[in-house]
Amino acid sequence: MPFLTGENGVYILVAIAVHILVYMFVTRKRAKNIVGKHVVITGGSKGIGLCLAVECAMKGANVTVIARDEKMLSGAVALMEVIRQLPEQKFQYRCLDLSSKYEQVAETFANIEESLGDIYMLINCAGLAICGTFEEVSVEDARMLMNVNYWGTYNCTRYVLPKMKKSGEGIIVITASQAALFGIYGYGPYAASKYALRAMAETIAMESRHLGISVTLALPADTNTPGFQNEEKTKPKETKIISGGGGLAEPERVAKQILNDALKSNFISILGFESWLLTLLGGGLFRWGGLFQNVFHALVLGPLRVIGCFLHLHFERIIRNCAKEKND
Repeated sequence: MPFLTGENGVYILVAIAVHILVYMFVTRKRAKNIVGKHVVITGGSKGIGLCLAVECAMKGANVTVIARDEKMLSGAVALMEVIRQLPEQKFQYRCLDLSSKYEQVAETFANIEESLGDIYMLINCAGLAICGTFEEVSVEDARMLMNVNYWGTYNCTRYVLPKMKKSGEGIIVITASQAALFGIYGYGPYAASKYALRAMAETIAMESRHLGISVTLALPADTNTPGFQNEEKTKPKETKIISGGGGLAEPERVAKQILNDALKSNFISILGFESWLLTLLGGGLFRWGGLFQNVFHALVLGPLRVIGCFLHLHFERIIRNCAKEKND
């Protein structure tokens, strides 16, 4: 009597599925606890940064928010006071131009730590976008994009990283953009600054993971924030059509996803199917999750590469059509 009957085959498949589910349950990542820990959030006065400050406050953290507008910063602290979870929680703000000289940023961060203790988690969320074709964006604006987006993140991360390595723990979040995955019409200097953040995150993660520090690279798509509204003012028509296909996410959802991924030590933080698709296509060497996720990616990358070709053809058709309209 053959052993591998139809009924036995079903039992074997069920057993394999159960073992896989048990393995995934046992090895799933547990979120880190930030109750009583000091979290610093740059760009924490509005948009995604403010939503992250609220999320951290609701998880019991002591929070410092950093930005340049003191009135908005005081409002952020007032909001956290309203939703505080523990009587001993502390909230504060600092006005600071993060693209200043490193020494000035380091001095402010040292002062921050004197008030609330060593920084356990740094969330780099400050940034800005200026759009336009490569030659349309002024040299001054291109330098400002790199100063704010790259050097602002560099200065803060450069201060906390050696201290985290020494203590053997810490979380660093670097907020880039889907524009860090591939170049898009009208995003030239902006995308360059976000590509730089992607490289920074990958490098720091490789250098410090074995020392107990986790790095999360956040790659949000278009999000309904004040920064996005300003970005819309300089976007060429082609850029609006290309980027508009992905819809507009709400900052609260994006913030929840970023914090959840950071506390689970996930290197990549994305929200939505389209972001997953573009991130998989544009980040083939990213350090994704566990074994099953990587095996799944290996199986689907081939077919997705074909989709990527069609995406580029679609974008090129949009650009040609807009160019034709301009010439008519």
